[in-house]
Amino acid sequence: MRIKIIYSLVVAVSMLAVFSCSKEWLKPEPLSFYAPENLLINKAGYESMLVTARKNLRNSFYGELNTVVSESIFTELGVAGPLNDNGIRNMNLQLTPNADGNYYVLDNFQWAYRPVRVVNALISRIDDITWENETDRNEILAEAYFHRAYWYYLLVNQFGDVPFLDKELLEAKLDFYTHSRWTILDRIQSDMEFAVEWLPEQMRPGAPSQSAGKHLLSKICLANRAYEQAIEMATDVIERHPLMQERFGSEVEIAPHRNLFWDLHRPVNVHNAANSETILGVLDRNDLPDEVRTGGLHTMRNYHPAWWNARVLDSKAARGTLDRGDTYDSLGRGNSNLRPSNYYLYDLWKDENDLRRKDGNWVLQEELLYNNPASIDFGKPIDPTNFSAIVDTFQHYHSFPFYKTFVPQATTDQVPNGGQGDYYVFRSAETYLLRAEAYYWLGRMESAAADINQVRRRADAAEIAADDVTIETILDERARELFAEEHRKSELVRISYIMAAEGRNGYSLADFSKKNFWYDRVMATNNFYQTHLKWGASECRISPYHVLFPIPADAINTNTLGIINQNEGYPGTEQNLPPLTEIVN
Repeated sequence: MRIKIIYSLVVAVSMLAVFSCSKEWLKPEPLSFYAPENLLINKAGYESMLVTARKNLRNSFYGELNTVVSESIFTELGVAGPLNDNGIRNMNLQLTPNADGNYYVLDNFQWAYRPVRVVNALISRIDDITWENETDRNEILAEAYFHRAYWYYLLVNQFGDVPFLDKELLEAKLDFYTHSRWTILDRIQSDMEFAVEWLPEQMRPGAPSQSAGKHLLSKICLANRAYEQAIEMATDVIERHPLMQERFGSEVEIAPHRNLFWDLHRPVNVHNAANSETILGVLDRNDLPDEVRTGGLHTMRNYHPAWWNARVLDSKAARGTLDRGDTYDSLGRGNSNLRPSNYYLYDLWKDENDLRRKDGNWVLQEELLYNNPASIDFGKPIDPTNFSAIVDTFQHYHSFPFYKTFVPQATTDQVPNGGQGDYYVFRSAETYLLRAEAYYWLGRMESAAADINQVRRRADAAEIAADDVTIETILDERARELFAEEHRKSELVRISYIMAAEGRNGYSLADFSKKNFWYDRVMATNNFYQTHLKWGASECRISPYHVLFPIPADAINTNTLGIINQNEGYPGTEQNLPPLTEIVN
């Protein structure tokens, strides 16, 4: 009942989302009944606006080509999978300030600023009413700061230097200027230091608690090279959220052949009372009203191969698989929107004891079967040599981490893309790896190894020694543990900035877009970008300047009275000015 009440508030403030989502990235819409001055008249109104902020946070993890997917195709994990030319692979040609294929990279800019606009209205009006007590006021302000910091953390790691908005926009504004990424990090770090003092300690499904605030602050402190503070925040979270060590939830009895990692990633278990690992999760349930549900997680669509497609031929060159039947319902209508690299499929998994790869947690490509009853090979393993072109295996034939991606639909008449279910935003396995990274930057390798080994020991993987700790070791463990959960490119870019700022391995801020860790890491690990895999007019290719996404041309061109900088490597940099290093209220 409590969840339904929460989501009824989402409906009540749905007009606020319209107010916040104009096509022009920062142009206010005409005021309505649900405009801030009409809504923010009492505590309930402020809480309603926070529900909208939570919905915006939720939506970044749901749907086809969500922000997690649109980042991952630019990392070691894989590339865009669809065999038509809609997916971004040759970024030199496709990723420009005006176009990004169909992977919505430019839209990440607007998707971040829209929720910022929502919470800025709340922040600007926090003292427009008389509060009964300081705690109510500060808890609401703390959550608003959390949401703004969350989105700016992504913005500065996706786009670098961007405009920082700290107040509500009451009229069209055409004179924005770019702020330094480091200045923004200073500001959101300060905001989150306030937030962690006032966010409630109690966990609430879909809403950030004090632990979620400290986890986010730990990430921000890492980005800002405040390593000791990052360790302090992470330690507080780890003490409250120990890793799960035993199986739990409803499938322990009905699926005895599974292991802990299967349970950990069942959507119904994200907010299970037994799950100590959840720090922040988002909500989407089948029993919620249609108007407040998302279209589903789409994990099966995004990460599974298109094994059901007509290109999957049998030994008689006839169609071997169909998009119907029990196999279709369980494996889903995959599209391989992220086509995994050999790094993720094979190189990471040398330890045969790793539970994340055992007990049916993965569906291996060799286990994919022909499911067309009319096929001569019905029930046999799919044979890729039967395909009309070997490149067809790219999208239609690869392994995948079923334990992470399997989400059934509510009814059999729905397309099995990956249905409604709760999902992790933060869990403590990442907190251990954040603290390990902070120790690494400080040269405390014994402590770093101890934290990495907490994650590996839980997975029955062999422990590492202090001498084995490198940034690559930490990133490898993040890939094993956090695939389809983390914004992978943002984390790689964050690390790239640290290396450049500290002059490590020959990197520097002066030529960040010409030589950086992100590019070198991806080229050293992603076989598709290494070989420039090509078919037809499509080719897998990246350049160092793609470390940052381009600022959308629309945002720059409509800002006629100011200057929003374009990132190096993309057209339009001749107008750039030094970024602002002070945020003036």
